[in-house]
Amino acid sequence: MRLAIIGTGYVGLVSGACFSEFGHDVTCVDINEATIAKLKSGEIPIYEPGLDDLVRRNSRSGRLSFTNDIKEGVKDADAVFIAVGTPSRRGDG
Repeated sequence: MRLAIIGTGYVGLVSGACFSEFGHDVTCVDINEATIAKLKSGEIPIYEPGLDDLVRRNSRSGRLSFTNDIKEGVKDADAVFIAVGTPSRRGDG
């Protein structure tokens, strides 16, 4: 299955890495170009035990990729997960 994950923070990156470890083809999308550049070079911008190995292994296998291009990221996806922060506003939680 082809999956797109929008957002590469704790939820998006960990979910994407785990889905790719299960054998799915995952594209992680983020608007932060510096974050995507780090991920493409193998640098993990957050700390989660074992995440660095999952990301490296699945990136090398071709099951996990990263992009800033939302159209390209979701183009052939069977499912899209949105994993971005939700700002809280006073009065509506």
